[in-house]
Amino acid sequence: MKIILVGYMGSGKSYIGKLISQTLNIPFYDLDSLIEKDLNLNIKEIFQQKGELFFRKKERNTLAEFLKVTDHYVLALGGGTPCYYDNFELYASPTIHSIYLKASVKTLQDRLKIQKATRPLISNFNNDELSDFIAKHVFERSYFYHQVHSVVVVDAKSDVEIVSEIVSKLT
Repeated sequence: MKIILVGYMGSGKSYIGKLISQTLNIPFYDLDSLIEKDLNLNIKEIFQQKGELFFRKKERNTLAEFLKVTDHYVLALGGGTPCYYDNFELYASPTIHSIYLKASVKTLQDRLKIQKATRPLISNFNNDELSDFIAKHVFERSYFYHQVHSVVVVDAKSDVEIVSEIVSKLT
């Protein structure tokens, strides 16, 4: 089974992905973690030292290679991954279950305002700027996020409800 989770940062891709992995007994991977391990730098350091363009090229290559060599997985993509190059086309295969974890701007802001230090794209925003930034970004990325097999709204749902809904869409 091949499952890819897409969505904006803070939508729960990694957390929910790990729960799906445990439920289905298949390995979990996080694309950002694969990149960090390969470069021996965290995402913030990659952005600071090498820039976003370098990161996006590395992200594209890592995703393409992963999809070529890995058979069973739950893979959480980075929030911007679907929006660059032809990344969303890489997982358009009918053999890959792609799922958009859709969260409202309010849900995302509530989650991200306590994670700003570890998120290079939002680390310098105050709460009002953060809300505006998220709303603009989600709007701009919406087309790419919707290029999936299924959409699961995560607002006001428990982890168990989200995982159950996703698993039900896989059969």
